[in-house]
Amino acid sequence: MDRETKILSVIAAGILAFAIAIVAFANHRDTRQLAPGEVPSIEDSGGSVSIHPSLPGGPVAAGKMAADFKLVDLKGTAISLASLRGKVVFLNVWATWCGPCREEMPSIQTLYDEFSNDRNFVVLAVNEDTGGRSPVDAYVHGNAFKFTVLLDPQNIVGDAYGVSGIPETFIIDRDGRIVAHHLGPYDWSKSEMRAALRELIDFKAKVTAKAG
Repeated sequence: MDRETKILSVIAAGILAFAIAIVAFANHRDTRQLAPGEVPSIEDSGGSVSIHPSLPGGPVAAGKMAADFKLVDLKGTAISLASLRGKVVFLNVWATWCGPCREEMPSIQTLYDEFSNDRNFVVLAVNEDTGGRSPVDAYVHGNAFKFTVLLDPQNIVGDAYGVSGIPETFIIDRDGRIVAHHLGPYDWSKSEMRAALRELIDFKAKVTAKAG
């Protein structure tokens, strides 16, 4: 089993319980073959994972390299995705006015707490509010969220990643590749998700140790 297949399999095992509704694909399910060089994406439908091609104009598919971006956090510090290469990145797109986003935020905090001592895992919550930093800061601190929140009022990440609705989450491996994509709220504190992320975080270390 090659490296990419193993990573996709690990994440697929962790998301079997997802109730994924990838809106951009909803009306484009076809039976065409993958074109040369085309990368399949993962969709979980009714408890079983299916593989299908990424369609033009749709969301960035699992298997693609994650687009770089640079945004500021609530302290005014600029953070780029490129600067986090070598870490597993949990990238969540959200807004304070989004009810489903607020629903899943506590579970993201639980996930963050689980891996808070692991320097190879990062949570980035990209906020799309357009009303300035203060309301976002008040919401985040009022709920004692500790993970990194980035401000994106111009929807830079949403455009780059083909976000079709929020919340929307991308899991990016240590080489900067998207290995899972989920649209809608989810309980990220579930044990199977924590286990899948742990496998993904540890994978490169295991390969390096074996090579040595």
